[in-house]
Amino acid sequence: MQVLIARTALSRALGMALLGMAASPAFAQEQNQAQAEPEAAAPESTEVTELDRVAVTGFRQSLQYATEAKRDSTGFTDSIFAEDIGKFPDLNIAESLNRIPGIQLSRDVNGEGLNIAIRGLPNSFTKTVINGGQVATASIGLDGTNQNREVDLNLFPTEFFNQLTVHKTPTASLLEGGVSGVVDMRSARPFDNPGTHLTYQLQGEYNDISEKISPRGSLIGSWTNQEGTFGALVGVSSVRGRIGVEGYETIGWTNPGLTYTQCGLTPPDGTPATNQPAECNVGGGNGWRIPDTVPDRPTVIGAGLTPGTIIDRDFLLGLNPGLTIDQISEALIPRLGRPVHMSGDRDRDALVASFEWRPSDNAHFYLDMLYSEAHRSNNRLDINLVGRNGNMIPIGMQVDGNGVVTEATFTNAQFFLEARPYVEDVKYWNINPGATFWFGDDGDIKLNVQANASRSWMFRETPTILVNSPFTTIDYRNNGGLPTWDTALDLNDPNLGWTWAGGRVNVQNEKRVTETSGARADLQFGDDKRNLRVGFAWDDAERRIQGFDNSAAWQTEVFATIPDSELASYLRPGPYGFITADFSRFMNATNYNRYRDEAPESGGPVTGGSTGGISEKTLGAYVEINGEADVWNRPLRFNAGVRYVTTDQEISGPVTIGGVRQWQTLEGDYDEFLPSFSAAWDVADDVVLRMSASRTMTRPNPSSMLPNTTFTDQSAQNASQGNPNLTPYTSTNFDIGGEWYTGDEGFVGLTLFNKRVEGYTYQGVNTIPFLQLGIPFEDLTESQQLAINQRGGPNSATVNVQQQVNADGSLDIRGWEVIWVRPLNFVFEGLGFMANYTDIKLDPKGQDADRLAGNVFGIAPKLWNATAYWENKVASVRLSYTWSDEVIASGPNQQGIPYAQLKGEDRGQLDLSASYTLSWLKSAPQITLNVINITGEERRSNFHWPNAVNDFYDPGRTILLGIRGSF
Repeated sequence: MQVLIARTALSRALGMALLGMAASPAFAQEQNQAQAEPEAAAPESTEVTELDRVAVTGFRQSLQYATEAKRDSTGFTDSIFAEDIGKFPDLNIAESLNRIPGIQLSRDVNGEGLNIAIRGLPNSFTKTVINGGQVATASIGLDGTNQNREVDLNLFPTEFFNQLTVHKTPTASLLEGGVSGVVDMRSARPFDNPGTHLTYQLQGEYNDISEKISPRGSLIGSWTNQEGTFGALVGVSSVRGRIGVEGYETIGWTNPGLTYTQCGLTPPDGTPATNQPAECNVGGGNGWRIPDTVPDRPTVIGAGLTPGTIIDRDFLLGLNPGLTIDQISEALIPRLGRPVHMSGDRDRDALVASFEWRPSDNAHFYLDMLYSEAHRSNNRLDINLVGRNGNMIPIGMQVDGNGVVTEATFTNAQFFLEARPYVEDVKYWNINPGATFWFGDDGDIKLNVQANASRSWMFRETPTILVNSPFTTIDYRNNGGLPTWDTALDLNDPNLGWTWAGGRVNVQNEKRVTETSGARADLQFGDDKRNLRVGFAWDDAERRIQGFDNSAAWQTEVFATIPDSELASYLRPGPYGFITADFSRFMNATNYNRYRDEAPESGGPVTGGSTGGISEKTLGAYVEINGEADVWNRPLRFNAGVRYVTTDQEISGPVTIGGVRQWQTLEGDYDEFLPSFSAAWDVADDVVLRMSASRTMTRPNPSSMLPNTTFTDQSAQNASQGNPNLTPYTSTNFDIGGEWYTGDEGFVGLTLFNKRVEGYTYQGVNTIPFLQLGIPFEDLTESQQLAINQRGGPNSATVNVQQQVNADGSLDIRGWEVIWVRPLNFVFEGLGFMANYTDIKLDPKGQDADRLAGNVFGIAPKLWNATAYWENKVASVRLSYTWSDEVIASGPNQQGIPYAQLKGEDRGQLDLSASYTLSWLKSAPQITLNVINITGEERRSNFHWPNAVNDFYDPGRTILLGIRGSF
């Protein structure tokens, strides 16, 4: 009976459902228009009161809310609810979403959940909205991977949100832009829980890598007046975090670039024997250059080699018995073998505010506001064994069947220190006003209006200090774990003889700004189950990335101020077995702050991407029908509609033509019709079958559209440029599935899904008229102007432009997902589990199928997670495990080696959450314990082969002990 009451309430009450528990079909479709607008009629209030009598509490209650929301939905959705204001089930929003079937979580190098992918498509194919308004963040994570449309979720405190809903199938009224799905984040409002309430939370966090204790806490207060006409909610959250990461990076792997002499071939007449012919280096790569003759260095002499000896084929074979010259040529070593250590601050302060005004039963107003700022520092230190462009001479080298070097003595080896004490500040604010009006005698005409605006800003400064060690001889080993070495050098001795020879310094900054604004209106004729809806939406989104670089000027002063003879006094023994720099003294002595502040704009930031900006203005309109019917005496709910959207874009960035740097703007536009249909049929009292068919879209990668125009020859015949005419990714989708609801929070669900995605891009060549390049003819060099005139002049000449182009083909994504939530009260009161599994297969088709196969990566073919939980009135324990299969993380031809791809290893993580309520005390405080990554699992990717690590990060385990309660 309680479940039936809850379902009825969820279908009809759109605002007063406690804790944001309003995910009925109508609400799921209307959240983009008016979030949880209240219903004031007396019968509806009675039903909400009944819903409040659900017997379970805590995590089980949030599960039951999610189960009921899924049952009432028409399309394919999954939700996560807070059990109370400020009591979200997880510490990180991305971690919460990871419990939903088909969700793949991307983690930062410190193990923190960052952003999500849905059902086999990359993170940028997921659209994220807060209270119906689109979200764009300027943050980029520790490894700077956010170059597209990803949203970093670690900016947002979980305490501020009552509900997360993942729409895996669209409705016409849902904001477009997510081929894979839309994540709707619903922030708390005062009428979610009428009355006066104050929720507090305080935790101490300890990470076993950083070995620091840091605090975090939140305070949220809400109030509504007795008349039920006005309410206010205000909250604050603060984190003073510390990171500690131990890792290892190689920046790819490389092999020797052998010369004619070294591979035993006679060069053609007039060709130097020291050239590196392709026939000696058939495997590509060639970043490691073995010297032509033995250098005259003590360390090389000490290894038994005679200075001046020509290093030819026989010499190399003699030094490495048992290997052929081809094996030596293909021998793989790290480009930069470097242990990495990170430590620093991860501070975040955030505010939330929400105000609701209900002057009458026919008009409700709300205003939601969110602000978050983060200050992050990272004292990143690594010591590098030089492989790329290095001159090591191999002795006694051994390789495995894949060509990976497993053991060797390398003489003429060298190390360098790379110290990067970067600092980053991020800010984000969002404001979301809206209103709902009811018209007509029965209030069966409803108008929702809403606006939103947001801005996110980031500035990161990344200085680098790089000094080289003396040359040495090392014993190198790689037995499948991480490459290691033994050396006679004391790399932790500032007086070792470190030098600027081959070293450098950098002062590189990055600034990012994202801005969004929008307005939407939705007019509904009919009640919340049977209605016709028409609406429009206007959205404007802008993003700008700027890189700044003043390295050359700073380096000139550094080398003049701190010569090799004084370098040791600016170095210090480090905490990890190799030196570090005295950063404060170094920066002050070399006027670092001045060079940082005066850094001119560069072609792109050090984190990747290109300097430039994009502005997208979008206008959408839709019509949607929601209805119910009986089929064979069983209720069928359906939703049908079509959304039309048109986008005008301006893409701008710096270009250098004829030696002159200028800002160029390119324009483009496109439009799409996006139909959708969903139906849910209650074939039995506890069984729901679903079907959905739709067309969705995601806009192309902004980085692929930035101008960056460069002529590659003096005839102006060939150029490279971004492509503003890239069309969106579009997908034709079909989903079918159903659920069996077994009581309380329990159910079993199965979904089969298929997406046919078109519009994937690859690096191609377009022949376009010169005038379409957007470059003034007079800005070309004299020779380029002459060449253009010889081809008919600027009005007729064409140019071959290398740029990203849309592939002629499609990517078919087929998969299935299953979920099982099962209370086990018959075994032990309060016991239960939830588990889900997703299987995904990708199938490129069409003329460019091969190109598509090489451009789709980062997708785990199998995902699963499981949670066992137990709770009673005072205690709870929850143990969760998530698993992701190995992923292909890049296309082939890494570091010039044709077959090589980066592969992320499969990974599982075990987490614990527990609480005990001191019910006899005021506010019934809960003692909470969370342990993240209990088994200390690392994150690792490999350079094609499992014993050729690409990067490896150990974030350690994190323990949080705290207290929370409510008045």
